[in-house]
Amino acid sequence: MLQLVNLCKQYRTTKGVKTVLDDVTASFPPGRNMGILGRNGAGKSTLLQLIGGAELPTSGKVLRQGRVSWPIGFSGGFHGSLTGRENLRFICRIYKADIQKVTAFVEEFAELGDYMEMPVNSYSSGMKGKLAFGLSMAIDFDYYLIDEVTAVGDASFQRKSKEEFRRRKDRSTLLVVSHSANTIREHCDAAAVLEEGRLIPFDDVGSAIHHYESLMSAPQRCQ
Repeated sequence: MLQLVNLCKQYRTTKGVKTVLDDVTASFPPGRNMGILGRNGAGKSTLLQLIGGAELPTSGKVLRQGRVSWPIGFSGGFHGSLTGRENLRFICRIYKADIQKVTAFVEEFAELGDYMEMPVNSYSSGMKGKLAFGLSMAIDFDYYLIDEVTAVGDASFQRKSKEEFRRRKDRSTLLVVSHSANTIREHCDAAAVLEEGRLIPFDDVGSAIHHYESLMSAPQRCQ
């Protein structure tokens, strides 16, 4: 189970305090893939980083039971001066994963070849994406946090990634944030809308999409 309890996140800006999340309470039970829709800048990525533990809340808390991934689609957690292999080993130690098993999977899946022995700051964005996606698929998580569903690599790699992703969906729970209604419709069986710092849940995906599309058609208020 994943639970958010009175979760708040604020940032100080030159114009004052910006509230990104405002007293959010929600539960994400296992086996129910949840989508969160929101405008660009609504705080979707921030919410995932709080759930994954990459950021700390201003107040409130995140309760985690089970193994929770980092936000898939986010490769900023790599140490640029370390090689791909060194980053892999470091991540395995954090998540107490079998290094040999993860290494074998990533070497075959990510198709990076000799670049595994090179610093990550020498990688292209696509190569970083391949390493991040391969690592996330190599470690069995109970919850996968997905910051948009992005296509990485060439057509062959994208097909392979989609097939592996479908296999993971059969035994793990997805939490997907996106500004795309089609993405949420394809991958989720429940949804909520993040609007002005509040998370608004809906009984079904269709109702959430209807609310989101009506929100998108309305003029956006100045922050």
